[in-house]
Amino acid sequence: MLKIQDIRELIKAIDQSSIEEFKYEQEGTKVTLRKERKVTEQVQAQPLVVQQPAVAQAPEQAAPVQQAHPEQQVKQEAPVVAKDENLHKITAPMVGTFYAAPSPDSPNYVKVGDKVKNDSVVCIVEAMKLMNELEAEISGEIVEILVENGQLVEYGQELFLVKPE
Repeated sequence: MLKIQDIRELIKAIDQSSIEEFKYEQEGTKVTLRKERKVTEQVQAQPLVVQQPAVAQAPEQAAPVQQAHPEQQVKQEAPVVAKDENLHKITAPMVGTFYAAPSPDSPNYVKVGDKVKNDSVVCIVEAMKLMNELEAEISGEIVEILVENGQLVEYGQELFLVKPE
């Protein structure tokens, strides 16, 4: 029977190869791994209209501001967290469902600001009815949690950002 570490190694090996699908069967246990096909779509770029800040003028001399098409307007979004190259990313080792706590009525394993050690459990990823505890693999402080409880996660998807000690 395959151990979870064996499955993780298989996933990594298949991800780095050109294999599209892998099937394994032993003693009634079946494992099938498939790569998601990436479809590239060509999009024709349209010029972006950027509005220049208005120079302070008397109200009667102010020029009317032209509106760009809605799809061409520049959207201002609030910054989530300043991305720091020194942050460690804890990623999903497999496809599954992310759980922040061991059970629905238990507190989350970690929250933003918590200190973790390399062997601290930070979440569970459920795959094929198996609950896989993920460890931090680094000592530091949880800076950001990038997924929601109960969310489906993909292999390699970033789950946490950790500021190393």
